Amino acid sequence: MELINTAHTNVLLLRQLFSQAEKFYLRLQTDISELENRELLEQVAEFEKTDFKPNIKANQETTKPKLAPLNEGGVSELLQREISRLQEDNDKLKARLRTLESRAMCALEDKSKAETALKDLQKSQGVHQSVMCAQEIANLEDTVAAMQADFEKTLNTNITSQKDLQDSLVSTKHDLLRVQEQLSLAEKELEKKFQQTAAYRNLKEILNKKNEQIKDLRKRLLRYESAE
Repeated sequence: MELINTAHTNVLLLRQLFSQAEKFYLRLQTDISELENRELLEQVAEFEKTDFKPNIKANQETTKPKLAPLNEGGVSELLQREISRLQEDNDKLKARLRTLESRAMCALEDKSKAETALKDLQKSQGVHQSVMCAQEIANLEDTVAAMQADFEKTLNTNITSQKDLQDSLVSTKHDLLRVQEQLSLAEKELEKKFQQTAAYRNLKEILNKKNEQIKDLRKRLLRYESAE
């Protein structure tokens, strides 16, 4: 049970390290042969003797380095900031579009009023003033055309920004999938190499012997129960 617990603890530790590396697109490399290095194993034993004594005070501060906590930083945070910035730009463009639409409506109302005034002037003041009103209407039409061109330009800019954002999201998703596939292959290769080590074979042999002992004990218990 202690061996199993130790193995499970090591798996959780490796999972934390790989998860933290995955967020920054790091490629971790392992050397299985170091697991059988006698010198390193002796150093670990010495570390246990010196750093895990029962008389160490609970409140004693340690200066040894610690792993950085996992967070949501890195590429994901940068991408989220870029999305927020594009959304803000999109909101500003929408506000500007609403302003242009309002100005265009006002211009159309002015045009309608000018046409009505032109008709009235044609009836009351003659041809000269009618020409002046026609010029004013032409100017209003030019203003409306310029506003419409600005409106279309702003709309095209907004569509381009949204398309760039979608392309960026798709590219980032593809990169994430590719990194996940590489990590999966690395984990499978690591598991395959670990199964080929002497430590794994010895542990498997011990477990098989324990299983045989358990089967033998069960057979004996069955014989005693039959005798009763």
